[in-house]
Amino acid sequence: MILLTGASGYVGGRLLTRLLDAGHSVRCLVRGARSVAGFGSSNCEVVQGDILELASLRPAMEGVDQAYYLVHSMAVGEGFEEQDRQCAANFARAAADAGVRRIIYLGGLSHDEAGLSSHFRSRNEVGQILRSTGVPVVEFRASVVIGSGSLSFELMRSLVERLPAMVAPRWVQMPAQPIAIDDVLAYLVEAASLGGADSKTFEIGGSDVLSYREMMLEYAKLRGLKRWIVPVPVLTPWLSSLWLGLVTPVYARVGRKLIESVRHPSVVRSKGALQEFAVRPMGFVEALVLAMRNEDREFAETRWEDSFGSSTKSSSSGVRRFGNRLVDSRSVLIRCSPSAAFRPIREIGGRRGWYSADWLWDLRAAIDLLLGGVGKRRGRRHPSELRVGDFLDWWRVEGFEEDRLLLLSAEMKLPGRAWLQFEVVPVEERSIIRQTALFDPLGGAGLAYWYLVYPLHKLVFRGMLKGIQSRALGPSG
Repeated sequence: MILLTGASGYVGGRLLTRLLDAGHSVRCLVRGARSVAGFGSSNCEVVQGDILELASLRPAMEGVDQAYYLVHSMAVGEGFEEQDRQCAANFARAAADAGVRRIIYLGGLSHDEAGLSSHFRSRNEVGQILRSTGVPVVEFRASVVIGSGSLSFELMRSLVERLPAMVAPRWVQMPAQPIAIDDVLAYLVEAASLGGADSKTFEIGGSDVLSYREMMLEYAKLRGLKRWIVPVPVLTPWLSSLWLGLVTPVYARVGRKLIESVRHPSVVRSKGALQEFAVRPMGFVEALVLAMRNEDREFAETRWEDSFGSSTKSSSSGVRRFGNRLVDSRSVLIRCSPSAAFRPIREIGGRRGWYSADWLWDLRAAIDLLLGGVGKRRGRRHPSELRVGDFLDWWRVEGFEEDRLLLLSAEMKLPGRAWLQFEVVPVEERSIIRQTALFDPLGGAGLAYWYLVYPLHKLVFRGMLKGIQSRALGPSG
């Protein structure tokens, strides 16, 4: 039996799937009743407990052979170091009392030197506390983790996407050894089969050593963005962390702690991990490409009726974010079958038009032609049949499920990537039609474009949904 903390978190959720795939029995410790990625598997058990309360840990530790410690209190803000100490002490005590054979811990890659940031100092101290009760600990000290949804990736992306030029402090020249989340997970899974009964510390990083400036420029290159980063000697990491809140407010509180940590190199000095494990970490560019590909896959698999909830009347969500993407979704509940609700969606475009403000669609098509795009010249292959790969004016059918889903990707000239998705969900004798516009902006130009045309989007898309509703219901509706 393996005990996993943080199963609903970024690393823990992914690790749970890997452990179950490897045939392990896993017990997930969560603070509240919630679902986790592997719940429902015969090898996955979910128990409630709070690491801040020692008594609640004891039942969770019963019969456990190894325990993963993936807990970090940095998001609580000031005073997170003391909370980290208390959590680690309780966990180590409960593990020792239960006879747990090994604790596996993921920390940050730093070296024990003077002047460490509070983030690195706390990460190292947690490792020491976990070892304090005599339970062997396998501690991984990871450099910058690159993966879709990781804090490091999101911070880097936000800075590069939103700032064409950066006057940056000296920390952008600090070397790091970024590691793909897949490689981190591979190390964590292999640790469960590691031989020996002694505590060990492993430094893990990818195959490339780059400065933070080089990482940001590589990301910009992959996105087709021109970016200028000029290091200056006067901005400290602490000062630069303050303006981080203006550029990336969602991540500012935790991001500031990370920025304060980059005055130290995050480079692997010991080759112990390469000697003990079969993992051969990928390079930075490969990790970036994989992160973007995984995000595209997660994005394509998202069902927006689940993300936004169902409504009994037409509603507009306003603009929300999915990673870097902007999402505008609205829905309507109508009294008809899914087949009737989907029929006007299946027939959209071409000679049929877009059910609302066709003159605006024609104007946008004319502008697209002037810019060298396809405009509306392609029409559609068949007036009522669709299949994946079909043209539909300046769109291409990327996803299609009869009476269920139509996903269109834009092939017009845009400062980014755009999709238009329609979903039909049966609800007793009625159907919900959800229409979602999605945009992946390319830099500041992409953001400016989205917000400039957003008032027109509201007008056109609201009218389109009403037109689809009217045609689905027919004259009797």
